[in-house]
Amino acid sequence: MVSHAPTPGSDDPLDIHGVVPPTITVFDEDESVDYEQTAAHAEYVVDRGAHGVFPLGTNGEFPMLDGRERDEVVAAVVEAVGDEVPVIAGVGAPSTHKTVERAEAAEAAGADGLVVVTPYYFPLDHDAALRHYRRVCEATDLPVYVYHIPSKTGNSLSLDTLDELARIDNLAGLKDSSKDVPWLGQAIDAHPDLTFLAGSDSLLFPGLEVGCTGMVSAVANVFPEVVVDLYEAYDEGDEERARELQSQVYDIRSALKRGPYMAGVKTALSLRGFDAGDLRDPLTTMDEEDTAALEADLEDLGLL
Repeated sequence: MVSHAPTPGSDDPLDIHGVVPPTITVFDEDESVDYEQTAAHAEYVVDRGAHGVFPLGTNGEFPMLDGRERDEVVAAVVEAVGDEVPVIAGVGAPSTHKTVERAEAAEAAGADGLVVVTPYYFPLDHDAALRHYRRVCEATDLPVYVYHIPSKTGNSLSLDTLDELARIDNLAGLKDSSKDVPWLGQAIDAHPDLTFLAGSDSLLFPGLEVGCTGMVSAVANVFPEVVVDLYEAYDEGDEERARELQSQVYDIRSALKRGPYMAGVKTALSLRGFDAGDLRDPLTTMDEEDTAALEADLEDLGLL
């Protein structure tokens, strides 16, 4: 039961709140998807207190997977943890047509909700964004959450566009990874009926302060208990403790950013004893030097 933390929006039937890690996709040595281990990672975070899971986000390397692989990842995660927590599956693609395909497949696989990243590669104007999300929402009965990450998609949503999107019946919320706090604050203020999720580990505590009901945290993929403690401390009204834990998250985040892009999460999981495998090419994992430095950092933080 949420007490001190912001409450989910009234348009959100799932009442998404708390810690929702963007779970990883595990690959075998030949780069095929290891569905069993991918599902095991969802279990790993749920067993440590996560309030939901978000497969096929950025940490799930979704652009690297084909449609069949993505559908099977969702099915595996739903089977593993769908009876315990909400599964909100990433279904976004550059085209509306492909997004609708993945949305329909995720619904058929038993996902509870859908996360739809703003289409990427081609520029997207106000009318195109509205048309995209309307078509996706019309194709499913599930609640839809916008994934706003302009740094990766090249497309930023204006507050005016969000005003129009909020009128779509089953659009339930927004995961914001823009790191634009004034934009996020105004969006939350204008749309208390939507659920907002902080999408950066740099803004977990600040996100709660401006009205986010939860957090999609890469750090929580490795150390879910730290981020869960942060959320629960805040929810219990212990903001001092929540601030201290945000400070620890900053340190963990800095450590995980060593080496190649996104390599830190899987390397740190391996250091914790979870076989996370490699990233799919062209992404690469850490070399021995960076791995040793990361291990030293995490030991200094008392996490290993």
